Amino acid sequence: MDPTSPPRHETLDRLCVTTLRMLAVDQVEKANSGHPGMPLGAAPMAFVLWHRVMRHNPTNPQWLDRDRFILSAGHGSSLLYGLLHLSGYDLQLDELKRFRQLGSRTPGHPECGVTPGVEATTGPLGQGFAMGVGMAIAERRLAQTFNRGEYLPIVDHFTYAIVSDGDLMVGIGSEAASLAGHLCLGKLIYLYDDNRITIEGSTDLTFTEDVKARFEAYHWHVVRVEDGEDLDAIEAAIREAQREEERPSLIMVRTHIGHGSPLQDTSSVHGAPLGAKAMAETRRYYQWPETTFHVPDEVRDRFRTIIDRGRDWEAEWEARLLAHGSRYPEDVDRLRRQSRGELPAGWDQGLAGVDLGLDAPIATRIISGRVINALAPHLPALMGGSADLSPSIQSSIAGDPDRNIHFGVREHAMGAISNGMALHGGILPYCSTFLSFSDYLRPAMRMAALMRAKVVYVFSHDSIAVGEDGPTHQPTEQLSGLRALPGLFVLRPADGSEAVAAWRYAITSSMPVALVFSRQPLPPVSRATTEDVARGAYVLSDCEGVPDLVFIASGGEVQLVLGAQAELAGRGIRTRVVSMPCRGLFDRQPESYRDSVVPPGVKKRLAVEAGSSLGWHRWVGDQGSLLTIDAFGISGQARDVLEHFGFTVPGVVRRALKLLGK
Repeated sequence: MDPTSPPRHETLDRLCVTTLRMLAVDQVEKANSGHPGMPLGAAPMAFVLWHRVMRHNPTNPQWLDRDRFILSAGHGSSLLYGLLHLSGYDLQLDELKRFRQLGSRTPGHPECGVTPGVEATTGPLGQGFAMGVGMAIAERRLAQTFNRGEYLPIVDHFTYAIVSDGDLMVGIGSEAASLAGHLCLGKLIYLYDDNRITIEGSTDLTFTEDVKARFEAYHWHVVRVEDGEDLDAIEAAIREAQREEERPSLIMVRTHIGHGSPLQDTSSVHGAPLGAKAMAETRRYYQWPETTFHVPDEVRDRFRTIIDRGRDWEAEWEARLLAHGSRYPEDVDRLRRQSRGELPAGWDQGLAGVDLGLDAPIATRIISGRVINALAPHLPALMGGSADLSPSIQSSIAGDPDRNIHFGVREHAMGAISNGMALHGGILPYCSTFLSFSDYLRPAMRMAALMRAKVVYVFSHDSIAVGEDGPTHQPTEQLSGLRALPGLFVLRPADGSEAVAAWRYAITSSMPVALVFSRQPLPPVSRATTEDVARGAYVLSDCEGVPDLVFIASGGEVQLVLGAQAELAGRGIRTRVVSMPCRGLFDRQPESYRDSVVPPGVKKRLAVEAGSSLGWHRWVGDQGSLLTIDAFGISGQARDVLEHFGFTVPGVVRRALKLLGK
């Protein structure tokens, strides 16, 4: 197109689109930071979606049956902030003027919990794409659970997103798209901002595949809109997608990055302000006044009609809810409570009957499976699955296939999809894989911690005791890596009692939690209470008087230090055994409690864990020692591998005697 031929605002809708564009670039210019190109190109599709199509209520951003929207191309956040402001959400114009500034409600990339109306934190490409799949899964599950044929549906909404070339290039997007097509998520509609430019230049440098054919092969419904300025064509494509019930939809909208600016169709307009000269030319092109953050009165009036429509939509839904509740009041009450994340009365009543395997050693992964199935009948929000490993991890809900998600070998997408389910509301998701593969989930786990999304990650095969599968499957550095994530608590139980308590903590926590279980059988060594585990560490076994040495261990190594304690007691050496299933939780306890568990006056401390030493030095101090692994594992039978690295009772005793100078 020719950016020198200025558009005519022949309709009020066109004026609205231009207002969105200029609000976006004004934010970026004032901040001297941001991404003006995407908002300039994608504003028409965003306007059509938000003003003509989406059902949402700006006065109640948490309305349960609202359509969900994710800006997966989160670098275009200034476009979303303009939409939220003009539509009547609680986001004042002054906040747009504080774009990307410390403490503003308009951060550089969208953050849920910071800006009203933002459903998901986005920016790392592909994460929003996959989270949308999770939201669509949650909508389907709730609809299957609560809708009844004789009444109009009470769960009936779409999940929309604007996605970019990057979302389609990155691997997580491919994984999520494949699963979405397989699951026939017909209420998932993505608008693809097909501007054909990335940071390095034209997409022809790296991305020449037939996107339409690929998504059709994924069993998606694909529609092309050749002119991204054609508002009616965009609306028609979305309406067509809404009618498609069996397949998710990708609407390929041909846009021009930096539309109307002298930098149109160049990578220069992607991630930097236009600058004074280009900004002036852009204003001339759009026949826009020099006054920044200008919003014509008629545009504001037009957008604010969304408020009345939103209230009407919610009122109509409340009427449906009332009719439904006249016969099924328990449905309505449960839907409201579940959507608020409230735990039902008696949610944990099945835990008392969990077989802890007290008569013989048992893998904590098996105990975890028993816990999941004890929780499921009393906790209907619980739903999850595995990356093709549920028989090994024991992560399936028996007898209720609709609550089991077969993610396939798609750990990248599994993590982000679980985030989307958690953010949607009404679902308490868990996902599972081997601990060594947690690295595949790490970007999504980081996002979960950032968003405070309540997801339970279930990891198994927690150490070198995996044995014969060798170093590729023997996690050594993964525990330390997960513990480094702010806001994620990593619990590694020592036996069945601690495993049940760890699950209980995970269900009641408002934060994401990683539970790490063993493949190998472990003997019952504790009678841990929920409080013991929730505090992160506790005294498992003590001695008379002041100990000469304090053992600290987690998981399968707790049994080893208990064995070492017994041997050392025969030599007249007093020791205390501290089980520390979660360093992060212990760190949050009052100093007085921490000192009561690990006495500051006892300088000889030995931490034992079949993983990296990173982070353990804090708890053993300068005069303590570590029995850990700062290397990869080795292939062999589990007992031989453990002995090779010194993880036996004699190995612990030797290290303790050396520490004590004996």
